[in-house]
Amino acid sequence: MNLSLKHSLIYCLLPLFSLALVSCHDMTKDETPIATYEVTIENVSQVYPIFKSSAFNTPVGASDPGPLMPGAAYEFEFTAPVGSHLSLATMFAQSNDWIFATDEDGIALYNQDGSQVTGDVTAQIDLYDVGTEEDQEVGVGDNQAPRQSGPDTGPDDDDPNVRLVDDMDLPPNEDMIQVTLTSTGDHGFMVRIENVSDENTLQTSEGSKPALLSPGTWLVHNSSQSGLLYTLGEPDYGDGLEAIAEDGNPSELAMSLAEDTGLTVPLSPGAFAVYVGNNPVFRAGKPAPDNGIEAIAEDGQPAMLASVLSSEERVKASGAFNQPVGSSEPGPLLPGEKYQFTFTAHRGDRLTFATMYVQSNDLFYGPEEKGISLFSQGTPVTGDVTDQLLLWDAGTEINEEPGVGPNQVLRQSDLDTGPEDPNPNVREVDDEYDYGTLSERIKVTIQLADN
Repeated sequence: MNLSLKHSLIYCLLPLFSLALVSCHDMTKDETPIATYEVTIENVSQVYPIFKSSAFNTPVGASDPGPLMPGAAYEFEFTAPVGSHLSLATMFAQSNDWIFATDEDGIALYNQDGSQVTGDVTAQIDLYDVGTEEDQEVGVGDNQAPRQSGPDTGPDDDDPNVRLVDDMDLPPNEDMIQVTLTSTGDHGFMVRIENVSDENTLQTSEGSKPALLSPGTWLVHNSSQSGLLYTLGEPDYGDGLEAIAEDGNPSELAMSLAEDTGLTVPLSPGAFAVYVGNNPVFRAGKPAPDNGIEAIAEDGQPAMLASVLSSEERVKASGAFNQPVGSSEPGPLLPGEKYQFTFTAHRGDRLTFATMYVQSNDLFYGPEEKGISLFSQGTPVTGDVTDQLLLWDAGTEINEEPGVGPNQVLRQSDLDTGPEDPNPNVREVDDEYDYGTLSERIKVTIQLADN
């Protein structure tokens, strides 16, 4: 796991989830336990250094991909949470291996007050030599994209390190490229990359020529992630930036970035109950009861629900789980970590629990409403029970794009914020957003504790 990302997640989440563990209570009846179980809840999702990424390759108004001629522009749109940065790269096509790109940190998309950055950001774009091919005169070399016999031609550069271009004969960057940011609504951006050169911009031994720009790639990441496209003073990573810098082909790098692109989803501390009769946590199709399930679904805080469950007559055992295995303190469940809890149960008992999908407004993972049967024909149920889980919408707050919404626990100004959901009923989540498949996020197994 990327340590900076892990530490930043813990820093954001720990104050919200630091609470005392609610211990299992005694059986409500004087019965001999049939089995003692250990339940493991594991976060099996990935840590992604990149939130969103893609390629841009078709000029505005064009029907096919192609280079950017003078006066033409590429445009692309995305949404991003507060704290995000944008990185991008496009080939300076009258060169052997030069790119216009953001620096290693990218461009901050938000100001310190949380407002969106808009307007001309060309000053944050520089011209870099990727160090993969020997340089020739700009606009003239026969190993440059407009004139080469095929892709990836030309001898290697004697200096293989990525570096700023130092060519006093070139015009200022702003005479060749302009990059602007426009707000498309709350947390939405449009990026425009325009070729502002003309036929006289480049002065070469063969006369005046325009600057040409190529298709490229872009990515959105948080401020702690740096050097995702390159590291200044070090060789190219070999992930596809060379194909942009030499040939204006972004497909290889876009595919490489896609492997590291996605939503990192922690899970929250939660509460469980072993019960008979109706589910004591919620009823599908009805509003969330005032028992603390809202506090888990919105803020990842299980104390209230665990306390209420401990006094329910039909609940045989209950408690909170809030400390990852191997951790010395309570906290969220980051990818690769797991919670564990134990309890005793009798024939006929069922298990339910709830843990927050942290990159949401009010979603939680839990078993189907009927719960998980702990015995089958008198035999203790063990093994992987993940297929009995659902991602539930608590119906207490309007859903926002996962990982972006300002009223989600990682970004909200305070606990219990956000407008109410017009549909107040607990239900399986069903909206326009992508939450990832359940099996990619969580795994739950049951085993006998004495095994």
